[in-house]
Amino acid sequence: MNYYLLVVSILWFVTYSSGQDAWQLGPFIKQDDVNPTLHPRNDTFFLCPIQGRPIAWEEKDVFNPTALVKDGLLHLLYRAEDTVGTHFGTSRIGLAISTDGLTFTRLTTPIFYPADDAALPAEWDGGCEDPRIVESPTGTYFMTYTAYNGDMARLFVASSPDLLTWTKHGPAFGPQYVNMSSKAGAIVTRLVGERFVAERINGFYWMYFGDTNAFIATSSDLISWSPLTSPDGDPDKYNLTMVLRPRPGYFDSRLNEPGPQAVIRDGVDGILLIYNGMNYNETMGGDPNIPEDTYSAGQALFNASNPIQLISRTEEYFMTPDKPYEEVGQVGNVVFLEGLVRYKGAWFLYYGTADSKIAVAKTDA
Repeated sequence: MNYYLLVVSILWFVTYSSGQDAWQLGPFIKQDDVNPTLHPRNDTFFLCPIQGRPIAWEEKDVFNPTALVKDGLLHLLYRAEDTVGTHFGTSRIGLAISTDGLTFTRLTTPIFYPADDAALPAEWDGGCEDPRIVESPTGTYFMTYTAYNGDMARLFVASSPDLLTWTKHGPAFGPQYVNMSSKAGAIVTRLVGERFVAERINGFYWMYFGDTNAFIATSSDLISWSPLTSPDGDPDKYNLTMVLRPRPGYFDSRLNEPGPQAVIRDGVDGILLIYNGMNYNETMGGDPNIPEDTYSAGQALFNASNPIQLISRTEEYFMTPDKPYEEVGQVGNVVFLEGLVRYKGAWFLYYGTADSKIAVAKTDA
């Protein structure tokens, strides 16, 4: 074989033997030595300001974390449920800190929770669910989360200078959307060192959100968001512009839900969005090779100058439940990805397992 053919063969092997295109992140390896890395616990108590009594706030389940690097430490903000709330437990958000991305020290009280404030009617008693966090260009942290009152899930926004003191800004969308269910706000960022900093594109910040179909919204301040609409948008959702839809016969045949913050990576021409897909049964057009209602994960690439435009999308999931703690729990057969960080030269991906525990996967790519 001559030198030219050797080089071509090596490039082909590197690009295609792993079964993924160059724009995709991974492959991710589940860290079996430490997983699940966070479990529920019944020895931490919190004086609930609504009920006026101590609550074992993370006794039932811990899952669906977001992640960031701050002051050289990896911070995990995770959803925790008690056994008291009437809607499968009330959710609050806890904080765990790590020096290696694998083992964590947890604060004993939640950092974010329903309180006697303007958000209470939307948050009680389902709680504050599924956080996703980014940093603004000026260093403020902005978190999207789901406010759930047992009747409707709504995407809300909060901000903090330090992850401990929070300002709740209320619904992400305007009053015309008050009766619209919404969730899963993944803001477009650029990786700056180990920080995911919200990136303006064409003068605006951008956010993917929703479930079943994924939609898109813009903002000038990371607080108030305007969903984009189109004549051929989702007729059941105010004609919102659909940027990612379920695919019959695939792992994401039933729904698509954005995962961690979207990211523009140096050397990759596009916006990477890791997303969670749910499978229908075979009769409804699902993938017959995985169980009905299974949550697996895919990746999508959008145009970096036009975030509405889908460029490419994985044909296969890159993560699916195959461990006992992913297959059995509050909701079986679920890996739900929400936390992505670049830390000490590696990528760490954090996810909820069966809506019950938290696990981590890692790649050095």
